[in-house]
Amino acid sequence: METSETIVVNGGHHLEGDVQIAGAKNSVLKLMAASVMASGQTCIHNVPDISDVSVMQEVLKALGAQVSTEDDQDGGGHTLYIDTADLTTYVTPYDLVAQMRASISILGPLIARFGRARVAMPGGCRIGARSLDLHISSLESLGVTFDMDHGYIQAEAPDGLSSCEVLLDYPSVGATENLMMAATVADGDTHISNAAREPEIADLADFLNGMGADVEGAGSPNIVIHGVKELHPTEHTTVGDRIEAGTFLVAGALCGGPVHARGIDPDFLALPLKKLAQMGCDIETNDDVITVSRNGDIEPVDLQTLPHPGFPTDLQAQFMVLSSLAQGNSIVTENVFENRFMFASELGRMGADIRIDAHHALISGVDHLEGAPVEASDLRGGAALVLAGLAAEGESRVSHVEYIDRGYEDFVGKLRGLGAGVTRVPAPAD
Repeated sequence: METSETIVVNGGHHLEGDVQIAGAKNSVLKLMAASVMASGQTCIHNVPDISDVSVMQEVLKALGAQVSTEDDQDGGGHTLYIDTADLTTYVTPYDLVAQMRASISILGPLIARFGRARVAMPGGCRIGARSLDLHISSLESLGVTFDMDHGYIQAEAPDGLSSCEVLLDYPSVGATENLMMAATVADGDTHISNAAREPEIADLADFLNGMGADVEGAGSPNIVIHGVKELHPTEHTTVGDRIEAGTFLVAGALCGGPVHARGIDPDFLALPLKKLAQMGCDIETNDDVITVSRNGDIEPVDLQTLPHPGFPTDLQAQFMVLSSLAQGNSIVTENVFENRFMFASELGRMGADIRIDAHHALISGVDHLEGAPVEASDLRGGAALVLAGLAAEGESRVSHVEYIDRGYEDFVGKLRGLGAGVTRVPAPAD
């Protein structure tokens, strides 16, 4: 990835106001992939304007889809039209897929549409190995055969897709989604046990059912997919992004608030909201609004990341910033991705007192952070460093903004709308 910009943060500003939460990155990319299973034009509303969506659009275009966008009349979420009537290939280009981990989600839909797929090995953030073994073994249960060939995954279902019963070793979101999508057109009923339970799984199931699929139990550990003969295009509105919402709520907790995150179901963030309350924040919720504010000290808290409904790994870095300013010691345990603490050394450059011991981060709260030049190494860690800059004394400069652009629409603009002293500037020449 290359970038020509840096985010400059002047800390110490009080944050308050409303922020509109975009559609969920971790949902819309899978909805876009699923659209290839039907022939015709599918319409998806509340699509975030982020670089990962742009990459997925290019993947779909490379397959032969016609893709166009338009802004909603109210200026809110964006609408995406995907016409898959004339797909020309089941091969995805290496240069695009290598940019983004979520591109592996095209595997199941291509198998469902063509009975075969050739998908490049995916890339993305440098936060861990994230093996594809579960994806492959699950789809093998449906009758798919695989061959690895020079950086590509070659998949075929020579006898069609047949129903199966799959017990996942781990509730992998990606494996659950790929299996669920492919199984929609399998012969018979497919049962997934120990399925991922994230809200984005339920959103995908709603999308698939809108296409004529018959999926039951999404959002629970047990999903049943009754195979159908064919799917048709649909119209769907993406759920709000719980990770974006959580990021802005942490910003409010760091800088006073009240910050009102609009367009998000509070149930999606039940455990993070509980942790914010334990850390001394005042929390209010409505149907699709969460408000956070803080007047007293930040209290220390221990947390460990787990699959949903556990604490989300994608909010671990943001909460570590908050813990670094707590009145006492906290322990953060990372159980999902082995390299998720890479940003901690950058936070240490700002004065945080963090010691890494295997998959535990031992955090001793300090009375203030100091602005410093820091470097984002992944999407969520990059956003967390910007949050740290908001609470720090002086100026911070966060480089490698391209990571942040993968998952946050107009991150700087939304923070400025809350009163933050933050701008994007050209990166200095080496």
